[in-house]
Amino acid sequence: MIKVFLVEDEVIIRNGIKNNIPWEAEGFEFAGEASDGELAWPLIRRIHPDILITDIRMPFMDGLELSALVRKELPDTKIIILSGFGEFEYAKKAITLGITEYLLKPISSEKLLEVVKRVADIIREEQAQRSLVERYRKEMQENIRIEKKRLFDRMVLGNCSAGELLEQGVSLEIDLSASFYRVLRFKLITPDESREYSDMIVKAIEHVNDAVEKLSYVIVFDLGSEGWIFLLKGESQEQMEEETKELEEHLRQTISVFSQLHYFGGIGQTVQRLRDMNVSHQSASKAFAGRFFEQHDRFISAEDIAGLAKNAGTDMSLRSVDASNINRNLVENFLKSGVEEEVGDFVEEYFSNVGKENYRSTMFCHYLIVDMNLCACRFLESLGIDAGQLSAESSEVDRFSYYANSTKGMMDYAKRLFGETIRLRDRSARSKYQDIIATAKEYAVQNFQNNEFSMNQAAAMVNISPSYFSTLFRQETGTTFVEYLTQLRLDKAKELLMCTDMRSSEIGYQVGYKDPHYFSYIFKKTCGCTPKEYRSRKTEALS
Repeated sequence: MIKVFLVEDEVIIRNGIKNNIPWEAEGFEFAGEASDGELAWPLIRRIHPDILITDIRMPFMDGLELSALVRKELPDTKIIILSGFGEFEYAKKAITLGITEYLLKPISSEKLLEVVKRVADIIREEQAQRSLVERYRKEMQENIRIEKKRLFDRMVLGNCSAGELLEQGVSLEIDLSASFYRVLRFKLITPDESREYSDMIVKAIEHVNDAVEKLSYVIVFDLGSEGWIFLLKGESQEQMEEETKELEEHLRQTISVFSQLHYFGGIGQTVQRLRDMNVSHQSASKAFAGRFFEQHDRFISAEDIAGLAKNAGTDMSLRSVDASNINRNLVENFLKSGVEEEVGDFVEEYFSNVGKENYRSTMFCHYLIVDMNLCACRFLESLGIDAGQLSAESSEVDRFSYYANSTKGMMDYAKRLFGETIRLRDRSARSKYQDIIATAKEYAVQNFQNNEFSMNQAAAMVNISPSYFSTLFRQETGTTFVEYLTQLRLDKAKELLMCTDMRSSEIGYQVGYKDPHYFSYIFKKTCGCTPKEYRSRKTEALS
């Protein structure tokens, strides 16, 4: 309801306005009253009325002084001034203050109600416009996030010229021009990696985005569940180092307020050309893979990760080749949260830190291969996946001797084994994701008519973060959730246009659009014509 507040020093007039107009029946809430501006102001600040009706001449604080305060602090509140004859100077000042209506006393209840209704229409129109702008902004944000990710993929693939990349950046209001570039990969880490969604994580993501947005030299690419890519720009090597340190410190401070969360960052090498962005990205990814060999809450570069696995507590000396002495956490953690693209980097780092002297032992080499196989099988079984789905090259014991003949053979075996394991893991996850998306779709079908229904509600329903949900939905369906929801609503709107005599504004409300202007805008944008034109064309086609 539209809230109305009344300030009038004459008791008879104040009671007449309050009691003679059926406020609630007319769709208004009579939110409060006062006898002068001084008494009214603290109440107005607390209530935030939509419409203020005030006398112009009052003791202690008159209507103009009160109006000036309201205009400054509550600019959306509309003001109706009541004035007697012979107060022209007051009227002139009221105009300068942006008063919505200026009425002369005496005024009937019917006339005042008419004016209040007219002002209420203005308020509703403004609210509708703000709603339109906000919904459009949210849609654009989602589309921009997706397009930015595509832009970065093009940079990494290297199949676009620098000119094409710069042009695509301009279309997204991104300035890619610089003398030096560097990629930093960053991810939040929870104590339990399976915990994909919580209010804490959502807040942390928002804090990270807000913190980085303040840094003009950073371009953010949201990877959803895989974290972020931060692209740093600079004009010198020195500047790049300073910017990197500043970004690291911003991220540290941001995450420090979330005691249960940790982080890891991989820093790529600095390059001078956009077409070399893949080099910086590859080195950042290699450093990022070092999170399996190092404790969290660190930023490391590809150069830093040499020897990190030695700090993981792995004992592989010849005299201690025993299952109880081999720390399998590195492999298990990688199989749990690594991606297929990281297999090569992980295996190379893993083997480089075992120690060449250990490979002189045939027993050790055989044991290492068997142990890796057991780790993979146990991991798959923990996910409810039949380890028998591994290929013969990865699972048959009689082949192990062949791979154990050389370090390269063992590394090739590990890469094949871990790659297959991760693909089986992801295939199983995709099946679960399909169930998640199916549940979200069903939920959308049941709730799309609610104008408050949004992607965030759908994400919360399936218990994952909005960003991760958005990424999953697009991966599984080839479209965004916003596009899917819009299509649901418009399909129903088309049905109602053809099967009922309802007005388009009513139909818009029925399918989840509170604002008829926004409904018409979305319909025309998607269907190429207005709802009225669609109904007319279909009717003509059937006749």
